[in-house]
Amino acid sequence: MKKQVSNAKKKNLHTRRNFLGVAGMGGLALGNFIHAPIEETLEHATSKVQRASKPSQLKITDMRYAVVMNGHARCPIIRLDTNQGIYGIGEVRDQASWRYALFLKSRLLGHNPCNVEMLFKRIKQFGFHGRQGGGVSGVEMALWDLVGKAYDVPVYQLLGGKYRDRVRLYADTPRLNDPEKFAAKMHDRVVEKGFTFLKMDFGIESLKDIPGTVVNSNFWDIGRQWTNEPMTYGGTEHPFTQVQITPKGMDILCEYIAKVREAVGYEIPLASDHYGHFGLNEAIRLGKAVEPYRLAWLEDLIPWKFTEQWKEITRSFETPTTTGEDIYLKEEFIKLIDTHAVDIVHPDLATAGGILETKKIADYAEEKGIAMAMHFAGTPISFMANVHCAAATQNFMALEHHSVDLDYWEDLVTGLDHPMIEKGFAIVPEKPGLGVDLNEEVAKQHLAPEDKSYFKPTPDWDKIRSWDRLWS
Repeated sequence: MKKQVSNAKKKNLHTRRNFLGVAGMGGLALGNFIHAPIEETLEHATSKVQRASKPSQLKITDMRYAVVMNGHARCPIIRLDTNQGIYGIGEVRDQASWRYALFLKSRLLGHNPCNVEMLFKRIKQFGFHGRQGGGVSGVEMALWDLVGKAYDVPVYQLLGGKYRDRVRLYADTPRLNDPEKFAAKMHDRVVEKGFTFLKMDFGIESLKDIPGTVVNSNFWDIGRQWTNEPMTYGGTEHPFTQVQITPKGMDILCEYIAKVREAVGYEIPLASDHYGHFGLNEAIRLGKAVEPYRLAWLEDLIPWKFTEQWKEITRSFETPTTTGEDIYLKEEFIKLIDTHAVDIVHPDLATAGGILETKKIADYAEEKGIAMAMHFAGTPISFMANVHCAAATQNFMALEHHSVDLDYWEDLVTGLDHPMIEKGFAIVPEKPGLGVDLNEEVAKQHLAPEDKSYFKPTPDWDKIRSWDRLWS
């Protein structure tokens, strides 16, 4: 019996010695801390435990940028560096200036990036509608990427968890004048690429050279809806052009839609966009004319800010309406939602205020019985921010994929151990933060021609040069 006890004691002593030896660091064992305070003992015991960072001690030390070409569009990527070596990446909205983000750098330096809401409130006054919201939104994306990396969890988990593992995409397809070729391209989206949701353009731009189709086209150049100079067609808000579509023009537009519907069938949702610049009455006429084709929605028929006109449009025909890609923050969405001026809200996360603000918009819409689709036309960095938001949002419908035909698009990022997109769905990543990083080699091959710098130092933006408080 004594021998058995002796052996047990020896075994116990051997096990304890092994534990202390394994737990030791740099030749020191936990035994050396036997009389030390518990805080020191725990710190030493966990010193070899792998962790992403010490979140409570994180500080933002720098912001840098690189402007990447996404096809013809310039997409500024920003990087927030920290004192612990980890960094977060975000994206200023496509075709916006990187300066919208760099202006915010001096308001972020020295702060803990994990305090996302506090920092968002600190900088949100410097954003506005359209591309001007891109700076705040890009910074917000980068902050969430940092927080996810610091706590070693994907961003969707920080939003309360996910509703879905796969995010449905809608494939945007730029207009072609030949309806036969356009229909064939749309058919390829479904059969070859596996998309289950499509969007098409069918505006009066295609009627430019056809006599007798558009009233007031002798004054306005209806083929230039993307200009922005004062007193041009593209630079004039829709209600002020007084453009009208003739019966002949309306028939041609409907014939165009019919050929696309014939090619893709009626089982698949088919949304629409980019009709041209005309006012309330023509929007209603168009909406009624296309009702037989059961479109998923009519998007941005007039500017988003004309709430009362949107109410009248939405109540005038059966096809769902949507707007919102140029709205910054939730307040203007609330006006549209409360009055049921649209059937679907359509924020662009890179303008709306970022990941959490977009989720807040969706959650408010959900309470009022309104769904959310998501506008997007950037690189995979912003795309993954959208994917995390969509995964965590119940009333989500579909996320736009605007770069289906861009061969290097997915190669702009690394880090995923699964396909980014599979048969028209984005796979929600399980890696920390956004789950991807910029592919330096590919990104450098596609930098904006006028700015080949790649995350160079930005000391000119380090100091605050104004008093920003909005109240006395």
